Amino acid sequence: MAGKQGNISRMAMKAMGIFGGVQVIGILCSIIRTKLVALWIGPVGIGLFGLFNNALEMLSTGTNLGIRSSSVRDISQATDRRDQALIARMVTVVRKWSMWLGLAGALLTLMLAPLLSHITFGDSEHIWGFVALSVAVLLQALTNGEYAVLQGTARLKRLASVTLWGTLVGLAVSIPLFYLLRERSILPSILAYALALAVFAWLFRNRDYAPARVCRRETFDMGRGFVKLGIYMTLGNFASILATYAFNAWLNVNAGTDQVGFYQAGYTLINKYTGLILTALGMEYYPRLAKVAWSRLRLRAYVSQEINVAIAVMAPVVALFILLREFIVWLLYTPDFNVILTFVSWGMIGTVLRTLSWCLAFTILAKGDGKTYLWTEVASAVINLVLNIVFYRWWGLTGLGIAFMVSYLLYSIIVAVVYYGMYGLKTSRGSLYNLLWTLAIAASVMAAMESGSTVIAIVLTAISIVVAARQIMMLWRR
Repeated sequence: MAGKQGNISRMAMKAMGIFGGVQVIGILCSIIRTKLVALWIGPVGIGLFGLFNNALEMLSTGTNLGIRSSSVRDISQATDRRDQALIARMVTVVRKWSMWLGLAGALLTLMLAPLLSHITFGDSEHIWGFVALSVAVLLQALTNGEYAVLQGTARLKRLASVTLWGTLVGLAVSIPLFYLLRERSILPSILAYALALAVFAWLFRNRDYAPARVCRRETFDMGRGFVKLGIYMTLGNFASILATYAFNAWLNVNAGTDQVGFYQAGYTLINKYTGLILTALGMEYYPRLAKVAWSRLRLRAYVSQEINVAIAVMAPVVALFILLREFIVWLLYTPDFNVILTFVSWGMIGTVLRTLSWCLAFTILAKGDGKTYLWTEVASAVINLVLNIVFYRWWGLTGLGIAFMVSYLLYSIIVAVVYYGMYGLKTSRGSLYNLLWTLAIAASVMAAMESGSTVIAIVLTAISIVVAARQIMMLWRR
């Protein structure tokens, strides 16, 4: 069993290695983009970027019916059976559903444009902005279909290439737009990214399986399974995105667009950049977990090893983020954004809990348990929205970081009840010890930084890096 677990760890780390370089380049592109928006447009630009991107994410999630993730499960299980005809039909069905849903999403966005402009900005001056977003909704749906096919058939290098080249070209087009158009460049930049990703998704699409002849009836019947799961996933994800959108709108109305900009800046540091590590690991983890969803023993082994790998990788990242928080904020934004330093520190501690809940929650999707996924995500969204509003009123931007940490603590408890109680699964003691160690280190580094004891923070961060390196080497050699 030890050898098998070692193979699991190597698979996870190899998957992260494939996407590691891509993620680094993606981070650099995000840094450049955010820095330029902050310099040339300011907090208002960051705020507008966040508001339109949140709206796009909400619309895409609400109309794509979750097939980006739910169909990966069906494709990977078909691939595990090694039935070439079945795989070809499943790939064709996923692509057809993606096109249908993309067109429906674009039409719905056009219809809702006046309402979205009024809710988000309190006026009708941004209707054409939401009309333009309808194109991005369609492009995202088509891109997501190709992503699902590549991930489900384990073509991770091609998937990485799509992300790499789409991001680079999107940035190259956006830079002159930011300089020349300033605030008017936000929407063209979003469209440029969506178009670039769609083009490269088509160029790198999986052509190993010839398009199968699938009638509309068969397309509906074969897609019914992953669409049903996808609907539950969509409702759950939509609840989360709607909560974020609602809080951004509330903050914009009650505190101003500049506060939205500060919140978006901190949230991006906490959630987006560190989330890239989890995204890279998940590319291989989710399909592998789906293939063995019937085996309690294998699920336990896979989840425990994933926690070990994810925590080992995340531990030094969290400590370094807290230690270098002022430099990172200076690098990405401007000195005006130093108000988010404590916000970011609390949020990074929450990232450790997010890593645990992420590893456990994938079990729900692997089992295809849509109802359970829905209620856990809705509960998380409601908790997050309430905590954000209450804690912001109490402690301002710092309260948002505390809210992030507390919300993921509660969410971890929720998914743990499902994992241990409903499914009767377990995790190794070692994985839980690693979690507690990482939480202790992160909290200690933050306490040292808040008290001005930079030397102590440096020593603790160095210890975290050494311990994590040793853990990774042990996992690789087992």
